[in-house]
Amino acid sequence: MHSRMTPYLLIAPLLAFIAVFTYIPILTSVDLSFREWDFLTAAKPWVGTENYRLVLSSTQFWNSVKVTAIFALVSVPLRLLLAIGIASYLVREALPQRLLRGALFLPSVTSTVAIAVVFSWLFATDYGVINAALAVFGLPKIYWLQDPQLALWVIIFVNTWKQLGYDIVIYIAGLQAIPTDLYDAANVDGGKRFHVFRRVTVPLVMPTTYFLLVISMIEAFQVFTVVDVMTRGGPAGATDMVVNMLYRVGFTLFDIGQGSAIAVLLFILLIALAVFKARVLGRRVHYEA
Repeated sequence: MHSRMTPYLLIAPLLAFIAVFTYIPILTSVDLSFREWDFLTAAKPWVGTENYRLVLSSTQFWNSVKVTAIFALVSVPLRLLLAIGIASYLVREALPQRLLRGALFLPSVTSTVAIAVVFSWLFATDYGVINAALAVFGLPKIYWLQDPQLALWVIIFVNTWKQLGYDIVIYIAGLQAIPTDLYDAANVDGGKRFHVFRRVTVPLVMPTTYFLLVISMIEAFQVFTVVDVMTRGGPAGATDMVVNMLYRVGFTLFDIGQGSAIAVLLFILLIALAVFKARVLGRRVHYEA
């Protein structure tokens, strides 16, 4: 009996940790989404689906969904395309490639707040380095973070710069797992570099691409810190992501019921995206060379 219980006893601390910090908060959030609570009173009256009705009828919520979807659909493919292209060059084990790997990976382990603050200074209208450089060439200053047409693109650029190094390192690991004899055979057959990349490299790193696509899409729909530091959702809601609205409703307006409803809707959306990607893209992923 003791030997049968040993594996369960060994994983019990981990299961307890996951339950306390993951599953219990999820269930609590679902419960609060059907209640009215402001953090200040003990009473949490049941309101049914009223919070969901208010959220789903809010133009701000649908604007945040639209902005988040645009951000995800632009930033994720951009990151993956850049990452696989750069990783194809950095896969070599020469010293310059190793140094460049470290330089590119450094932003992904740097504080997001620090990165957002630095780029806020760089893109500042009156004292920013970028506008100062434009002035040297006689060009007018650009309102990078105040123009609704530009602010989201600045956020996409900053987030891509921060996350790109992680994607590159994962792609390098995937590229190093491809048997070299496949490239040798392609070269013997006279394959051009681009055709070898398209016909050999891309199909064989599909498992890596699928993995990065899933986690990058989840990260894109949960982006918060960069936006909160640089634009706080502005201007005019142009960078107001779903998580920023969740934070504002729940922890600024103290409407925990609606905030929890937004969190549950975001969770459902991410699950639906994961299922969709598994159904559509999962069939094209082959895990054997």
